[in-house]
Amino acid sequence: MSLAFVAPSVAQLEVRDRGHRVEGGATTKATFVGGYEGDQSVNHALTSMAAMFVVAGGVRWRERRQQVTLRRAGGGPSTAVVGSPQETYQELVDKSEYLRDQHWTKTFHASFMGGAYVGMAGLLSLVIGGNMASQFITQKAVFAALFPINLLLVLTTGGQLFTGNSATMAIGIYEKKCTTKDLLRNWSIAYIGNIFGCLLIDAVATYTGMFTGGAQEMAVHTVMKKCSATFGQTVVKGIMCNWLVCMAVWLCTMAKDLTGKMVGVWFPISMFIAIGFEHSVANMFILPAGVFSGAPLSWGDILVKNLIPVTIGNAIAGAFVVGAGMSFMFGKLGKKEDK
Repeated sequence: MSLAFVAPSVAQLEVRDRGHRVEGGATTKATFVGGYEGDQSVNHALTSMAAMFVVAGGVRWRERRQQVTLRRAGGGPSTAVVGSPQETYQELVDKSEYLRDQHWTKTFHASFMGGAYVGMAGLLSLVIGGNMASQFITQKAVFAALFPINLLLVLTTGGQLFTGNSATMAIGIYEKKCTTKDLLRNWSIAYIGNIFGCLLIDAVATYTGMFTGGAQEMAVHTVMKKCSATFGQTVVKGIMCNWLVCMAVWLCTMAKDLTGKMVGVWFPISMFIAIGFEHSVANMFILPAGVFSGAPLSWGDILVKNLIPVTIGNAIAGAFVVGAGMSFMFGKLGKKEDK
């Protein structure tokens, strides 16, 4: 696999058919999509991302070759790199028990770190996406490509997000491993921890002056759009979003190696960002970022017009669409009671 196949080269990213323009008597050529020029950091960032995927693919290919060799030799541990759906479901059942018995301080810490990782990925997406081009579609594509970093960090370090826990704890209830009290306790602590983690990154970005230029403009534009839909529309966007997020958690749990986990996380998260669905924890970062950047909205506006309906939608998706759906497929909800 070549680098050119994975992502366009810097030369391919040059503006086509725009010709030259004259500035101050000198002829210059636009060197990036949308007329962005000068700073080549975006070019380097995209090239680095492409290189990362190439290296990851090469490592995965080598691992699989080693596994094939072990299998042919009739020795070595299990060579499976992906668990079965039933095994994956059981892992989530076990995780619900683990979360049920976890001390609240550990749940809060894991959720705080999860929120911080979401904020870091959101800030990265704003800084690069906001400054790379004038066309919003290009900015959105970059945001979708970069933002999934957060869930990979969360799931590989033991962090917790309210959105993922909404399905895991619900599965625990369906399998009679947890009570409604356990679910509400975990959801509440995770939600509060996520808020504080995201606000920490907002505070750091504001203090260090990162909400400027294109990042500032993109934050304001994004928040205004997020708060422009009706309550019902936003709830539905929240449902669709967490459906994909929980599937990303499912795929990451199913994968047994880091490369597989990265692939499993990347595409569902990029998908919900590119479509425009709503994620409550991501919005815990982006909504304050927009307010701090000068969006003409109050804290009450962002709560009522976005965060509350999105949270409701996310909870519905986790508890019923994914949690109940998976229990029906692989757990107690789909089994007949013995007479």
